[in-house]
Amino acid sequence: MSTVLVVNSGSSSFKYQLIDVENRTALASGLVERIGEGTGRVKHRDETRSDGGESTWERDVPITDHTAGFGEMIASFEEHGPSLAENRPVAVGHRVVHGGRRFFEPTVITDLVKINIEDLSDLAPLHNPAAVQGIDAAQAAFPDVPHVAVFDTAFHRTLSPAAYTYAIDRDLAAKHRIRRYGFHGTSHKYVSEEAARFLGRPLADLAQIVLHLGNGASVTAIDGGRSVETSMGLTPLEGLVMGSRSGDLDPAVLLHLSRRAGLSIDELDTLLNKRSGLTGLAGASDMRDLIARAESGDTVARDALDVYVHRIRHYVGAYAAHLGRLDVIAFTAGVGENTPLVRAESLGGLDILGIRIDPERNTSSGRETRVISTDDSAVTVLVVPTDEELEIAIQTLSAVS
Repeated sequence: MSTVLVVNSGSSSFKYQLIDVENRTALASGLVERIGEGTGRVKHRDETRSDGGESTWERDVPITDHTAGFGEMIASFEEHGPSLAENRPVAVGHRVVHGGRRFFEPTVITDLVKINIEDLSDLAPLHNPAAVQGIDAAQAAFPDVPHVAVFDTAFHRTLSPAAYTYAIDRDLAAKHRIRRYGFHGTSHKYVSEEAARFLGRPLADLAQIVLHLGNGASVTAIDGGRSVETSMGLTPLEGLVMGSRSGDLDPAVLLHLSRRAGLSIDELDTLLNKRSGLTGLAGASDMRDLIARAESGDTVARDALDVYVHRIRHYVGAYAAHLGRLDVIAFTAGVGENTPLVRAESLGGLDILGIRIDPERNTSSGRETRVISTDDSAVTVLVVPTDEELEIAIQTLSAVS
């Protein structure tokens, strides 16, 4: 059997997918949200229905905690299918954002592993404690199968010291675990491997840049399947302009705002993570809304788009230099997969790198992996739909096989 339940837990919600790893297909998916908020919501989809009948269900119900949420998830399987008895998971895979320097591989979860994940919460205070909540609840719901943690940071374990070291006091950095860790690792790994499979070329032969552009966004240079540079750092705040996060910023800006505007540490944290990026520049984080405004003549929205694509171009050029050669650029995630304008403007004018986008291919739609560069482009540009849940399931199964 190769069925794995994949869980991605937040502080008041969790997403899940039941995946047949051998056939690379989802059997079911769902979302339990508004946990602890009085009335919660459960959404469940049976992905196996092919008879044209109803396949998606939603209901509102009180959900006091994650344990109750898993009870609602199991009830959804029992009421709407597919049957967990017939598709019993052999393991449960958990997405964990931060593994620090302790976890570089998918790891079977023990009490000590949970303690270590919790101890890394100072590096990911919004994510790691929620992951532990989800793990505890899932272990109670599925006590007879192994549970595996798959870490967003793990793929970037191959960064060199020159790539992950910040130029601050060495002893202070070591004491407080300050270094570049990188994130979106499951997505970057999956997309780079899918690109190689699609092109029919060995992964070891390819120099790639993967652009994961969603509400959170990151870019990674991948040489022979190994992460050698990545834009996110100690936290997911560094790098590209994002939906509500600033990305790269002169650190003196924070000192200036503290001294001149009187902003506290918590206010600065809120500013950079929730009131910056596209939200700070144009008051909207949804790329579709921003493009519609720009096309209607809104100069504020147009300026925000210019900043967004300028940062992407900066990283593409820098990472091409780090790699020394470039075979593939792959766009993925919500914005990367669905926004031709961003793809065209991010790579337009980069003939110096041998990059040429085909306008017709770029505007074509679909959920499949596809080429959007011209036949004579020295660099193959792809759109590769990411599947982080499948990647987590694959890694989970590898850890228990």
